Amino acid sequence: MTMLSVVIPAYNEEDGITAIVERVLAIKPALQAVGVDDLECIVVDDGSQDNTAAIVQSFGARVRLIRQQNRGYGGALKTGFSQARGELIGFLDADSTYPPEYFPQMCKAVLDGADIVIGSRMAGAHSEMPLVRRIGNTIFAIMLSLVAGVQISDSASGQRVLRRSILPVIYPLPNTLDFTPAMSTRALHEGLRMVEIPIPYRERSGRSKLHVVRDGLRFTKSIVWTALTYNPVRIFGGIGLGLLMLALLIIVGQSIGIGLGILSGWSFPQLFGALVLAVAGVTLYTTGTSFSYLVTLFHKRAIRQGLFGRRGNGRRIERHYWWLGLLTIIGGIAIYIAAVVFDLTNPALTYSWFAPVVSAMLVLMGVQLMSAWGLARVLAELSRREYEQTADLNWTYTPLTTPIEATSQTA
Repeated sequence: MTMLSVVIPAYNEEDGITAIVERVLAIKPALQAVGVDDLECIVVDDGSQDNTAAIVQSFGARVRLIRQQNRGYGGALKTGFSQARGELIGFLDADSTYPPEYFPQMCKAVLDGADIVIGSRMAGAHSEMPLVRRIGNTIFAIMLSLVAGVQISDSASGQRVLRRSILPVIYPLPNTLDFTPAMSTRALHEGLRMVEIPIPYRERSGRSKLHVVRDGLRFTKSIVWTALTYNPVRIFGGIGLGLLMLALLIIVGQSIGIGLGILSGWSFPQLFGALVLAVAGVTLYTTGTSFSYLVTLFHKRAIRQGLFGRRGNGRRIERHYWWLGLLTIIGGIAIYIAAVVFDLTNPALTYSWFAPVVSAMLVLMGVQLMSAWGLARVLAELSRREYEQTADLNWTYTPLTTPIEATSQTA
């Protein structure tokens, strides 16, 4: 028998708790029509100072009331999850902004194979969301799509249905309002199947508990830091690649300008800036690839990683760091030798500093590449060693012949 447990976090919601509980209880026949046999409604009173708890108690045995000291939105949901009895767990806010009538459709998607189903407020259904919050949610969705490599329209929706069995995979989650974007980020990097279903959204009557700036910064921090614990190369590598592209644009722009006669010659300050950007880009990219190995060792299971692909970087460029670094070091030394031979380090020259600085930065870049290559090799070996150790210890000997066959052959 399949049960859906709907968890409703409530903090001072006496004006709206009756309506949302009644609407949740009313979806039971529709749930049964899609294969969900039973419904459990749980209200977590998160330290309310009004009549929220008393109103919920008036529903009697039809609703489970859990009371606790104030832990925050995410803390209330986690309390409800820990007490839920259903194989499927759904949740939504207590202020009737989300439509519980969509739970049957969302449950069907889970029964059809999804791990998490999100009621998307941004996927085309009627929404009364204010423009500022709509812009903010669009930014969060784009950010999550970039760091996770999967398109998603509403990373912070507060109406979802998920399989109870995936909770150990997506935990830990924060107690605060960034609970939902953190859940989305973890689920995507864990390779869980996430489905979005368009839902209508109604704006809350009265003052919202969401602070646009403060909670927006918290959402951003939650998405970025959670992504870093899974796929550092996506963020570090992406920024590093961006800096390298910017350095290349500066050099190409100057080359085109000289070729067209717009510029009379090379601008040393701009070339120096391009070199600094290139060194910073290489440093960030190699840092990201090194961190990715550490993260993989920690998780000890398949997770979504890679700068471009769903998993991995295709032909891993870190395997080539050693010779790229060696060539960069040789190039830096060669530049310095050439500068000395052609007297380009003469203090009388305006830019006598340029060649030695370029030489030093190229040598440091090469050292960074070779160090990153060595670290990647060590971490890859540790990962392979642990895998082979587990495989060898769990290996079962299978003889080529049975004892009876061996006896007959001896005879």
